Amino acid sequence: MDFNDTPEEAEYRAKVRAWLEENAPRGVKGASLGDEDESQMDACKAWQAKKAAAGYAQIRWPKEWGGGGGTTIQSVIFAQEESRMGVQLGGPFAIGLGMCIPTVMATADDETKKRFVGPAVRGETIWCQLFSEPAGGSDVAAIRTRAIKDESSVDANGDFDWVVNGQKIWTSGAHYADYGIVLVRTDPDAVKHKGLTMFWIDMKSPGVQCKTIHQMSGARGFNEVFFTDVRIKDSQRLGALHDGWNVSIITLMNERASVGGGGGARGGGAIKALQVAQKIRDENGDPLSNNSTVREKIAEHYVRAEGLRFTGMRSLTALSQGKTPGPEQSVSKLVQAAAMQDLAEFMVDLQDQAGIIRDPSLAVENADFQEMFLGSPGGRIAGGTDEILRNIIAERVLGLPGEIRVDKGIPFKDLPTGR
Repeated sequence: MDFNDTPEEAEYRAKVRAWLEENAPRGVKGASLGDEDESQMDACKAWQAKKAAAGYAQIRWPKEWGGGGGTTIQSVIFAQEESRMGVQLGGPFAIGLGMCIPTVMATADDETKKRFVGPAVRGETIWCQLFSEPAGGSDVAAIRTRAIKDESSVDANGDFDWVVNGQKIWTSGAHYADYGIVLVRTDPDAVKHKGLTMFWIDMKSPGVQCKTIHQMSGARGFNEVFFTDVRIKDSQRLGALHDGWNVSIITLMNERASVGGGGGARGGGAIKALQVAQKIRDENGDPLSNNSTVREKIAEHYVRAEGLRFTGMRSLTALSQGKTPGPEQSVSKLVQAAAMQDLAEFMVDLQDQAGIIRDPSLAVENADFQEMFLGSPGGRIAGGTDEILRNIIAERVLGLPGEIRVDKGIPFKDLPTGR
């Protein structure tokens, strides 16, 4: 593992740092994805446009599509330096540029690409990803939203309508998205992985209704999205008919590739945990950081965070050498999500009765651990549940036998529903 930049990478990092020092917005606080207010959204769009004009919006994309024509490691370097500056204004565009637009670029015709890629890079349009459904859980192929061909709608060019009915859930940013990519079932007589098709959709289309989900953390970034007789053209299809599963794999692969960075800050949340423990006093007036049990627990989290950081470094080393990273991201996500929840629970307990105080003006460290306590359980579901990730690691990394599939070879319409 090489912890140092190559001479070329060091030169690029210096160039990026100088540009950020001159252009990065100061004092603009970001928000979690989907929770941006109007002023934050304006700031996000302005920053995205400025990055695009300088070639930093999508560094590894071709210049003809609005990118910088650079490398993946250059993109990682920019993300690291942007984070170092404390700029967190990319949230509204993360899903579109990380997953949706790469899918459009890989599967759409040139006219569609020209229509959508440039505006998305410049921050003029926002996209969402419509995959998950209430009955599907982490099984993307179990979706039940239907698209039925309207035979009477064929026009002179051979284009026709699909009529979509169904529901999606946990769709980040759908309430302010302009467009989305949606996976629907077009052939219920096929096995569940074969009867799916992907389309792009205008989120302002008649029949599309978004309802924000109020989480226990107070966040409202997730949405339920309902489709009632929504009409989309066959020309909006991404990929071949009934080949939506393979198109969705493109989306999910880009989701993994869009995760940049070097494994997080040194020690992760353990450093802040130690700072909190130094401020809390026991019954004798001594700081809890003097307690050997507390120190041991925080040390465990520090070691785990460092392991994650160095695992992330392995990915960066591979990228720097022009190689494809291995299974590090799946392993890191599995470990990190559980570690955050464990640390949050420990630190809220450590504060005793004060742990229930969530007001940032009153709580220790601005209630950061209270917020982590409420938000961290979702991290073990978003982007693949712990169980799904363990299966991926077991089957694709360790080469263990796959789980028995009782739905194999059965038409989707004949699968038991539990009713």
